Amino acid sequence: MSGPVEPVVYANVADAARCLAGVAHRTPVLTSTTVDARCGARVFFKCENFQRVGAFKFRGAYNALSRLDAGQRRAGVVAFSSGNHAQAVALAGRLLGIGATIVMPSSAPAVKLEATRGYGATVVTYDPRTENREQIARDLANRQGLTVIPPFDHPDIVAGQGTAAQELIEDAGPLDYLLVPCGGGGLISGCAIAANHLSPGVKVIGVEPAAGDDVTRSFASGTLQSVHNPDTIADGARTASAGAVTFPLILHHVHAMTTVTDEELLRAMFFVWERMKILVEPTGALGIAALLEGKIDARGKRIGIIVSGGNVDLRAVAAYL
Repeated sequence: MSGPVEPVVYANVADAARCLAGVAHRTPVLTSTTVDARCGARVFFKCENFQRVGAFKFRGAYNALSRLDAGQRRAGVVAFSSGNHAQAVALAGRLLGIGATIVMPSSAPAVKLEATRGYGATVVTYDPRTENREQIARDLANRQGLTVIPPFDHPDIVAGQGTAAQELIEDAGPLDYLLVPCGGGGLISGCAIAANHLSPGVKVIGVEPAAGDDVTRSFASGTLQSVHNPDTIADGARTASAGAVTFPLILHHVHAMTTVTDEELLRAMFFVWERMKILVEPTGALGIAALLEGKIDARGKRIGIIVSGGNVDLRAVAAYL
């Protein structure tokens, strides 16, 4: 008997790569002799902080919007996001001629609010303490006939995000470990699908902030867990839980989950700023922190790390300093 049909397989990632060719940046894979010496490993950083809008989110957003039919394109789309998906949908919409409305928390980093408006989207803010962003988006969709583009729980989003790992392995070669930041699971599920196909034997490990460890707990229990408005500097990983699409994919394709504290995140983020001279946001540093803090035994291994974004609110960073 055959099992259930998976919503995303490697063929979908490969198709997304063709869709994104010449539109998304093929971001660099960087190395650091300092990091290699410190960890006793060969480490490859896939720098999605150099992606359009400064984060991997452009991959999934453009892949999803490009597949809308003519009627959906005319009506427009609505998305909800703390910032990077917001910017990605706004830019993808502008490139494809599709109007975009974005529901964003009033507490989102100012740099992300400003950039989203700058790409031409209409921004609707809400109070995350008292309002539900998904419900606001559904209400807008119903009133205006918009198509909802969720930040992670959608097959086309997952497939698009998986192209980051595909490019990393094409450029760096086979890996022993792949460390991936995890919020709602779109990036890690897509990357795990690509990595397992292209680098058999790789161990894919998701990394969450300790205050927002819902996927880590879900992975351990096999049942979906949630967290409400977690208090962490990793604003891109403040999602309440994985989704109906992403959670089964994580259970099937990911090998382990781990967490890092905000203090560990800050150490990793500033280390990369100072030693590698690249700007990484807190969420983007999750995988780096897991490596530098010894969450895996990296000695003698080939390690890939998805650096998911670089949209830093410098005013917030001044407070961290």
